[in-house]
Amino acid sequence: MLQLFGSGLISLWLEMAGVQPKPVDVLDFFTFNSRPGLVLTPDSHPFAADTVQAYLQQLEATGLARNNQGIWLQSGPVLLANNQGTQPLPAASITKVATSLAALKTWGPDHQFETLVGATGPINNGIVQGDLVIQGGGDPFFVWEEAIALGNSLNRMGIKRITGNLVMSGNFAMNYKTNPLQAGQLLQQAMNAATWSREVTVQYLTMPQGTPRPQVAIAGTVQVASLPNPKQILLVRHRSLPLSEILREMNIYSNNEMSEMLAQNLGGAQVVQSIAATTAKVPPQEIQLINGSGLGVENRISPRAACAMLMAIQRELLPAQLSVADLFPVSGRDRRGTMEARRIPQAAVIKTGTLRDVSALAGVLPTRDRGLVWFAIINRGTNVEGLRARQDQLLQSLLKQWQVTATVPAAIAPRFSNSTPIPLGAASRNEILYGG
Repeated sequence: MLQLFGSGLISLWLEMAGVQPKPVDVLDFFTFNSRPGLVLTPDSHPFAADTVQAYLQQLEATGLARNNQGIWLQSGPVLLANNQGTQPLPAASITKVATSLAALKTWGPDHQFETLVGATGPINNGIVQGDLVIQGGGDPFFVWEEAIALGNSLNRMGIKRITGNLVMSGNFAMNYKTNPLQAGQLLQQAMNAATWSREVTVQYLTMPQGTPRPQVAIAGTVQVASLPNPKQILLVRHRSLPLSEILREMNIYSNNEMSEMLAQNLGGAQVVQSIAATTAKVPPQEIQLINGSGLGVENRISPRAACAMLMAIQRELLPAQLSVADLFPVSGRDRRGTMEARRIPQAAVIKTGTLRDVSALAGVLPTRDRGLVWFAIINRGTNVEGLRARQDQLLQSLLKQWQVTATVPAAIAPRFSNSTPIPLGAASRNEILYGG
Protein backbone atom coordinates (compact mmCIF):
# COMPACT_ATOMS: atom_id res chain seq x y z
CA MET A 1 0.00 0.00 0.00
CA LEU A 2 1.06 3.58 -0.56
CA GLN A 3 2.13 5.16 2.69
CA LEU A 4 3.10 8.54 4.08
CA PHE A 5 6.58 8.75 5.49
CA GLY A 6 7.72 10.61 8.58
CA SER A 7 6.11 12.88 11.10
CA GLY A 8 7.48 15.94 9.28
CA LEU A 9 5.04 15.35 6.42
CA ILE A 10 2.10 15.35 8.82
CA SER A 11 3.37 18.46 10.62
CA LEU A 12 3.52 20.40 7.37
CA TRP A 13 0.07 19.24 6.36
CA LEU A 14 -1.40 20.23 9.73
CA GLU A 15 0.29 23.64 9.57
CA MET A 16 -1.28 24.29 6.18
CA ALA A 17 -4.64 23.39 7.75
CA GLY A 18 -4.08 25.94 10.51
CA VAL A 19 -3.20 23.40 13.21
CA GLN A 20 -0.04 23.89 15.27
CA PRO A 21 0.90 20.42 16.53
CA LYS A 22 3.68 19.69 18.97
CA PRO A 23 6.44 17.85 17.04
CA VAL A 24 6.82 15.17 19.72
CA ASP A 25 3.07 14.47 19.73
CA VAL A 26 3.04 14.09 15.98
CA LEU A 27 6.06 11.82 16.07
CA ASP A 28 4.54 9.61 18.77
CA PHE A 29 1.19 9.35 17.06
CA PHE A 30 2.24 8.69 13.49
CA THR A 31 5.43 6.71 13.84
CA PHE A 32 5.21 3.08 14.89
CA ASN A 33 8.52 1.30 15.44
CA SER A 34 10.24 3.63 12.94
CA ARG A 35 7.93 2.43 10.17
CA PRO A 36 5.65 4.56 7.98
CA GLY A 37 2.45 5.12 9.88
CA LEU A 38 -0.30 6.49 7.65
CA VAL A 39 -1.86 5.26 4.42
CA LEU A 40 -1.90 7.88 1.73
CA THR A 41 -5.37 8.82 0.55
CA PRO A 42 -5.83 8.94 -3.24
CA ASP A 43 -7.09 12.28 -4.49
CA SER A 44 -10.83 12.30 -5.13
CA HIS A 45 -10.33 14.96 -7.79
CA PRO A 46 -8.84 13.49 -10.98
CA PHE A 47 -7.29 16.71 -12.27
CA ALA A 48 -3.68 16.03 -11.24
CA ALA A 49 -3.76 12.39 -12.32
CA ASP A 50 -5.34 13.34 -15.66
CA THR A 51 -2.78 16.10 -16.21
CA VAL A 52 0.08 13.70 -15.50
CA GLN A 53 -1.43 11.11 -17.85
CA ALA A 54 -1.55 13.71 -20.62
CA TYR A 55 2.07 14.60 -19.85
CA LEU A 56 3.11 10.94 -20.10
CA GLN A 57 1.26 10.55 -23.38
CA GLN A 58 3.19 13.52 -24.77
CA LEU A 59 6.44 11.84 -23.77
CA GLU A 60 5.33 8.55 -25.34
CA ALA A 61 4.55 10.40 -28.57
CA THR A 62 8.24 11.38 -28.75
CA GLY A 63 9.31 7.74 -28.41
CA LEU A 64 10.02 7.65 -24.67
CA ALA A 65 8.94 4.66 -22.60
CA ARG A 66 6.35 5.39 -19.92
CA ASN A 67 7.99 3.04 -17.41
CA ASN A 68 11.19 5.14 -17.58
CA GLN A 69 9.35 8.24 -16.35
CA GLY A 70 8.89 8.60 -12.60
CA ILE A 71 6.39 11.02 -11.03
CA TRP A 72 5.12 11.58 -7.50
CA LEU A 73 2.80 14.44 -6.48
CA GLN A 74 1.60 14.76 -2.89
CA SER A 75 -0.16 17.31 -0.70
CA GLY A 76 -0.22 16.44 2.98
CA PRO A 77 -1.54 12.89 3.23
CA VAL A 78 -3.15 13.04 -0.22
CA LEU A 79 -1.48 11.33 -3.17
CA LEU A 80 -2.26 13.48 -6.20
CA ALA A 81 -0.48 11.55 -8.96
CA ASN A 82 1.92 8.64 -9.31
CA ASN A 83 3.80 6.91 -12.10
CA GLN A 84 6.65 4.57 -11.13
CA GLY A 85 6.68 6.53 -7.89
CA THR A 86 8.27 3.82 -5.75
CA GLN A 87 10.72 2.65 -8.41
CA PRO A 88 14.32 3.81 -7.89
CA LEU A 89 15.42 5.57 -11.08
CA PRO A 90 18.64 7.35 -12.12
CA ALA A 91 18.15 10.63 -10.30
CA ALA A 92 21.30 12.61 -11.18
CA SER A 93 21.72 15.57 -8.80
CA ILE A 94 18.58 14.78 -6.84
CA THR A 95 21.26 12.75 -5.04
CA LYS A 96 22.32 16.06 -3.47
CA VAL A 97 19.01 16.08 -1.60
CA ALA A 98 20.13 12.88 0.12
CA THR A 99 23.55 14.37 0.86
CA SER A 100 21.95 17.54 2.23
CA LEU A 101 19.62 15.54 4.47
CA ALA A 102 22.41 13.32 5.80
CA ALA A 103 24.60 16.37 6.51
CA LEU A 104 21.80 18.16 8.35
CA LYS A 105 20.91 15.10 10.38
CA THR A 106 24.55 14.54 11.35
CA TRP A 107 25.78 18.07 12.02
CA GLY A 108 22.81 20.44 12.13
CA PRO A 109 22.31 23.64 10.11
CA ASP A 110 24.60 25.82 12.25
CA HIS A 111 27.63 23.51 12.11
CA GLN A 112 30.92 25.11 11.06
CA PHE A 113 33.95 23.16 9.86
CA GLU A 114 37.21 24.17 11.53
CA THR A 115 40.63 24.62 9.94
CA LEU A 116 43.55 25.10 12.33
CA VAL A 117 46.71 27.02 11.49
CA GLY A 118 49.88 26.50 13.50
CA ALA A 119 53.64 27.05 13.47
CA THR A 120 56.47 24.68 14.34
CA GLY A 121 58.91 27.34 15.46
CA PRO A 122 59.13 30.64 17.31
CA ILE A 123 57.85 33.93 15.90
CA ASN A 124 60.38 36.76 15.89
CA ASN A 125 59.85 40.17 14.30
CA GLY A 126 57.02 38.89 12.09
CA ILE A 127 58.98 35.84 10.95
CA VAL A 128 57.96 32.26 11.74
CA GLN A 129 61.17 30.31 12.28
CA GLY A 130 59.77 27.00 11.05
CA ASP A 131 56.83 25.60 9.10
CA LEU A 132 53.30 26.88 8.78
CA VAL A 133 50.96 23.92 9.42
CA ILE A 134 47.40 23.64 8.13
CA GLN A 135 45.13 21.07 9.75
CA GLY A 136 42.00 20.70 7.64
CA GLY A 137 38.62 19.86 9.12
CA GLY A 138 36.60 19.01 6.02
CA ASP A 139 35.46 22.48 4.92
CA PRO A 140 34.00 22.02 1.40
CA PHE A 141 33.73 25.75 0.70
CA PHE A 142 37.23 27.10 1.40
CA VAL A 143 37.83 29.35 -1.62
CA TRP A 144 40.00 32.32 -2.62
CA GLU A 145 38.17 34.78 -0.36
CA GLU A 146 38.56 32.55 2.69
CA ALA A 147 42.29 32.13 2.03
CA ILE A 148 42.78 35.87 1.55
CA ALA A 149 41.06 36.53 4.88
CA LEU A 150 43.25 33.91 6.56
CA GLY A 151 46.38 35.59 5.23
CA ASN A 152 45.13 38.93 6.52
CA SER A 153 44.59 37.39 9.96
CA LEU A 154 48.22 36.27 10.01
CA ASN A 155 49.27 39.77 8.97
CA ARG A 156 47.23 41.26 11.83
CA MET A 157 49.27 39.05 14.15
CA GLY A 158 52.37 40.61 12.63
CA ILE A 159 53.35 37.49 10.66
CA LYS A 160 54.70 38.22 7.18
CA ARG A 161 57.27 35.52 6.50
CA ILE A 162 57.63 31.75 6.99
CA THR A 163 61.18 30.41 6.80
CA GLY A 164 60.06 26.80 6.42
CA ASN A 165 57.41 24.96 4.42
CA LEU A 166 53.64 25.04 4.18
CA VAL A 167 52.64 21.68 5.66
CA MET A 168 49.19 20.28 4.86
CA SER A 169 47.52 17.77 7.17
CA GLY A 170 44.01 16.56 7.87
CA ASN A 171 41.13 16.97 5.43
CA PHE A 172 41.83 20.23 3.60
CA ALA A 173 40.50 21.29 0.21
CA MET A 174 40.64 24.63 -1.56
CA ASN A 175 38.63 25.80 -4.55
CA TYR A 176 37.11 22.29 -4.54
CA LYS A 177 40.55 20.71 -5.07
CA THR A 178 40.93 17.84 -2.63
CA ASN A 179 44.50 16.89 -3.52
CA PRO A 180 46.42 18.30 -0.51
CA LEU A 181 49.45 19.31 -2.56
CA GLN A 182 47.35 21.21 -5.07
CA ALA A 183 45.17 22.74 -2.36
CA GLY A 184 48.27 23.86 -0.47
CA GLN A 185 49.74 25.52 -3.55
CA LEU A 186 46.53 27.49 -4.03
CA LEU A 187 46.57 28.55 -0.38
CA GLN A 188 50.21 29.62 -0.59
CA GLN A 189 49.40 31.76 -3.61
CA ALA A 190 46.30 33.34 -2.05
CA MET A 191 48.09 34.43 1.13
CA ASN A 192 50.75 36.39 -0.77
CA ALA A 193 49.33 39.11 -3.04
CA ALA A 194 52.70 39.40 -4.79
CA THR A 195 52.04 36.01 -6.42
CA TRP A 196 48.38 36.52 -7.35
CA SER A 197 47.09 35.47 -10.73
CA ARG A 198 44.32 37.34 -12.50
CA GLU A 199 41.82 34.80 -11.14
CA VAL A 200 42.71 35.64 -7.55
CA THR A 201 42.55 39.37 -8.23
CA VAL A 202 39.08 39.04 -9.76
CA GLN A 203 37.79 37.27 -6.66
CA TYR A 204 39.52 39.76 -4.37
CA LEU A 205 37.61 42.59 -6.07
CA THR A 206 34.32 41.00 -4.98
CA MET A 207 35.31 41.40 -1.32
CA PRO A 208 34.36 44.49 0.74
CA GLN A 209 36.12 47.64 -0.36
CA GLY A 210 39.24 48.26 1.68
CA THR A 211 40.01 44.59 2.30
CA PRO A 212 43.81 44.39 2.68
CA ARG A 213 45.92 42.35 0.28
CA PRO A 214 47.73 39.76 2.41
CA GLN A 215 51.50 39.46 2.47
CA VAL A 216 52.56 36.10 3.85
CA ALA A 217 55.67 34.90 2.02
CA ILE A 218 56.55 31.23 2.49
CA ALA A 219 60.18 30.44 1.67
CA GLY A 220 59.77 26.67 1.36
CA THR A 221 57.47 24.40 -0.59
CA VAL A 222 54.16 22.69 0.06
CA GLN A 223 54.55 19.45 1.99
CA VAL A 224 51.96 16.86 2.98
CA ALA A 225 51.95 15.24 6.43
CA SER A 226 49.77 12.36 7.54
CA LEU A 227 49.49 13.86 11.04
CA PRO A 228 49.94 17.42 12.35
CA ASN A 229 53.01 18.21 14.40
CA PRO A 230 51.94 17.78 18.06
CA LYS A 231 54.46 20.43 19.15
CA GLN A 232 53.15 23.17 16.90
CA ILE A 233 52.00 26.54 18.22
CA LEU A 234 48.36 27.15 17.29
CA LEU A 235 47.90 30.52 15.62
CA VAL A 236 44.42 30.74 14.09
CA ARG A 237 41.17 28.78 14.15
CA HIS A 238 39.23 29.33 10.93
CA ARG A 239 35.52 28.51 10.93
CA SER A 240 33.60 27.86 7.73
CA LEU A 241 30.28 29.34 6.80
CA PRO A 242 27.39 27.63 8.60
CA LEU A 243 26.34 24.35 7.00
CA SER A 244 22.98 25.80 5.92
CA GLU A 245 24.75 28.43 3.80
CA ILE A 246 27.18 25.87 2.39
CA LEU A 247 24.28 23.63 1.36
CA ARG A 248 22.47 26.57 -0.21
CA GLU A 249 25.39 27.40 -2.48
CA MET A 250 25.97 23.72 -3.24
CA ASN A 251 22.37 23.20 -4.31
CA ILE A 252 21.93 26.44 -6.24
CA TYR A 253 24.92 25.60 -8.43
CA SER A 254 24.56 21.82 -8.06
CA ASN A 255 28.25 21.72 -7.14
CA ASN A 256 29.45 18.12 -7.50
CA GLU A 257 32.75 18.65 -5.70
CA MET A 258 31.15 20.17 -2.60
CA SER A 259 28.55 17.42 -2.43
CA GLU A 260 31.15 14.69 -2.78
CA MET A 261 33.35 16.24 -0.08
CA LEU A 262 30.40 16.33 2.30
CA ALA A 263 29.54 12.72 1.50
CA GLN A 264 33.10 11.62 2.17
CA ASN A 265 33.14 13.55 5.45
CA LEU A 266 30.01 11.65 6.43
CA GLY A 267 31.62 8.29 5.66
CA GLY A 268 30.78 7.71 2.01
CA ALA A 269 27.78 7.03 -0.20
CA GLN A 270 26.55 4.03 1.78
CA VAL A 271 26.41 6.08 4.97
CA VAL A 272 24.61 8.91 3.18
CA GLN A 273 21.95 6.60 1.75
CA SER A 274 21.42 4.90 5.11
CA ILE A 275 21.00 8.17 7.03
CA ALA A 276 18.76 9.60 4.31
CA ALA A 277 16.48 6.55 4.13
CA THR A 278 16.21 6.27 7.91
CA THR A 279 15.53 9.97 8.43
CA ALA A 280 12.99 10.18 5.60
CA LYS A 281 11.46 6.85 6.69
CA VAL A 282 11.48 5.29 3.24
CA PRO A 283 12.43 1.71 2.37
CA PRO A 284 16.22 1.56 1.95
CA GLN A 285 15.92 0.09 -1.55
CA GLU A 286 14.38 3.36 -2.75
CA ILE A 287 17.70 5.21 -2.25
CA GLN A 288 20.71 3.56 -3.92
CA LEU A 289 23.88 5.66 -4.13
CA ILE A 290 27.44 5.23 -5.35
CA ASN A 291 28.53 8.80 -4.52
CA GLY A 292 27.26 11.99 -2.97
CA SER A 293 26.93 14.10 -6.11
CA GLY A 294 24.72 12.13 -8.47
CA LEU A 295 27.26 11.60 -11.21
CA GLY A 296 26.47 8.26 -12.83
CA VAL A 297 23.20 6.45 -13.58
CA GLU A 298 23.99 4.03 -10.75
CA ASN A 299 22.66 6.63 -8.29
CA ARG A 300 18.98 5.71 -8.11
CA ILE A 301 16.21 7.31 -6.08
CA SER A 302 12.46 6.81 -6.30
CA PRO A 303 10.28 9.89 -6.82
CA ARG A 304 8.51 9.06 -3.55
CA ALA A 305 11.84 9.00 -1.70
CA ALA A 306 12.85 12.34 -3.25
CA CYS A 307 9.69 13.95 -1.86
CA ALA A 308 10.09 12.26 1.51
CA MET A 309 13.69 13.49 1.81
CA LEU A 310 12.70 17.08 1.03
CA MET A 311 10.00 16.88 3.69
CA ALA A 312 12.48 15.41 6.14
CA ILE A 313 14.84 18.31 5.44
CA GLN A 314 11.99 20.70 6.18
CA ARG A 315 11.44 18.90 9.48
CA GLU A 316 15.14 19.04 10.40
CA LEU A 317 15.22 22.78 9.70
CA LEU A 318 12.13 23.78 11.68
CA PRO A 319 13.91 24.13 15.08
CA ALA A 320 16.34 26.60 13.48
CA GLN A 321 13.46 28.57 11.92
CA LEU A 322 14.70 27.67 8.46
CA SER A 323 12.97 25.93 5.57
CA VAL A 324 13.82 24.12 2.36
CA ALA A 325 13.77 27.54 0.69
CA ASP A 326 16.94 28.37 2.64
CA LEU A 327 18.80 25.38 1.20
CA PHE A 328 17.54 25.06 -2.38
CA PRO A 329 16.91 27.37 -5.35
CA VAL A 330 13.65 29.34 -5.32
CA SER A 331 12.00 30.37 -8.57
CA GLY A 332 11.81 34.14 -8.84
CA ARG A 333 14.49 34.65 -6.21
CA ASP A 334 17.46 32.74 -7.58
CA ARG A 335 18.22 33.51 -11.20
CA ARG A 336 21.65 31.96 -11.12
CA GLY A 337 22.98 28.45 -11.21
CA THR A 338 20.53 25.75 -12.23
CA MET A 339 17.57 28.19 -12.33
CA GLU A 340 18.85 29.88 -15.48
CA ALA A 341 16.54 29.52 -18.50
CA ARG A 342 13.86 27.67 -16.49
CA ARG A 343 10.16 28.66 -16.47
CA ILE A 344 9.22 27.18 -13.14
CA PRO A 345 6.30 28.79 -11.25
CA GLN A 346 7.18 31.60 -8.88
CA ALA A 347 8.11 30.70 -5.28
CA ALA A 348 8.56 27.00 -6.09
CA VAL A 349 11.52 25.49 -4.24
CA ILE A 350 13.35 23.06 -6.48
CA LYS A 351 16.36 20.83 -7.04
CA THR A 352 17.34 19.87 -10.56
CA GLY A 353 19.27 16.86 -11.81
CA THR A 354 20.89 16.31 -15.18
CA LEU A 355 22.90 13.59 -16.87
CA ARG A 356 23.33 12.84 -20.56
CA ASP A 357 20.06 10.89 -20.61
CA VAL A 358 18.42 12.00 -17.36
CA SER A 359 16.48 15.11 -16.43
CA ALA A 360 15.04 15.33 -12.93
CA LEU A 361 13.17 17.97 -10.97
CA ALA A 362 11.98 17.76 -7.37
CA GLY A 363 10.67 20.30 -4.90
CA VAL A 364 7.61 21.94 -3.44
CA LEU A 365 5.01 24.08 -5.20
CA PRO A 366 2.91 26.51 -3.10
CA THR A 367 -0.70 26.62 -4.31
CA ARG A 368 -3.89 28.33 -3.20
CA ASP A 369 -6.18 25.31 -3.45
CA ARG A 370 -3.95 22.35 -2.54
CA GLY A 371 -1.49 23.97 -0.15
CA LEU A 372 2.10 22.79 -0.45
CA VAL A 373 2.43 20.25 -3.25
CA TRP A 374 5.59 18.16 -3.01
CA PHE A 375 6.68 16.75 -6.34
CA ALA A 376 9.38 14.73 -8.03
CA ILE A 377 9.74 14.18 -11.78
CA ILE A 378 12.46 11.88 -13.09
CA ASN A 379 12.71 11.53 -16.87
CA ARG A 380 14.88 9.23 -18.99
CA GLY A 381 15.65 10.55 -22.47
CA THR A 382 18.45 12.21 -24.40
CA ASN A 383 16.59 15.44 -25.29
CA VAL A 384 17.35 17.00 -21.92
CA GLU A 385 16.37 20.53 -22.94
CA GLY A 386 13.03 19.28 -24.22
CA LEU A 387 12.42 17.32 -21.03
CA ARG A 388 13.15 20.37 -18.91
CA ALA A 389 10.67 22.45 -20.91
CA ARG A 390 7.96 19.81 -20.48
CA GLN A 391 8.62 19.61 -16.73
CA ASP A 392 8.16 23.36 -16.43
CA GLN A 393 4.98 23.17 -18.52
CA LEU A 394 3.60 20.41 -16.29
CA LEU A 395 4.06 22.52 -13.17
CA GLN A 396 2.55 25.55 -14.90
CA SER A 397 -0.48 23.49 -15.94
CA LEU A 398 -1.01 22.26 -12.40
CA LEU A 399 -0.69 25.75 -10.96
CA LYS A 400 -3.14 27.16 -13.50
CA GLN A 401 -5.79 24.91 -11.97
CA TRP A 402 -4.75 25.19 -8.32
CA GLN A 403 -3.90 28.91 -8.48
CA VAL A 404 -1.02 30.81 -6.98
CA THR A 405 -0.94 31.86 -3.34
CA ALA A 406 -1.38 35.54 -2.48
CA THR A 407 1.79 35.34 -0.38
CA VAL A 408 4.50 32.75 0.08
CA PRO A 409 3.38 30.33 2.82
CA ALA A 410 5.26 30.88 6.06
CA ALA A 411 6.33 27.22 6.06
CA ILE A 412 8.60 27.81 3.04
CA ALA A 413 9.34 31.52 3.38
CA PRO A 414 13.15 31.84 3.08
CA ARG A 415 15.17 33.53 5.77
CA PHE A 416 18.06 34.23 3.39
CA SER A 417 17.59 37.11 0.97
CA ASN A 418 18.97 36.91 -2.55
CA SER A 419 20.14 40.52 -2.19
CA THR A 420 22.38 39.63 0.74
CA PRO A 421 25.77 38.42 -0.50
CA ILE A 422 27.32 35.28 0.95
CA PRO A 423 29.86 36.58 3.52
CA LEU A 424 32.89 34.84 2.06
CA GLY A 425 36.16 36.02 3.55
CA ALA A 426 34.62 37.36 6.77
CA ALA A 427 37.40 38.17 9.24
CA SER A 428 35.07 37.36 12.13
CA ARG A 429 35.34 33.65 11.34
CA ASN A 430 39.10 33.68 11.97
CA GLU A 431 39.84 33.36 15.69
CA ILE A 432 43.38 34.39 16.61
CA LEU A 433 44.71 31.94 19.20
CA TYR A 434 48.33 33.06 19.61
CA GLY A 435 49.07 35.94 21.92
CA GLY A 436 45.40 36.48 22.67
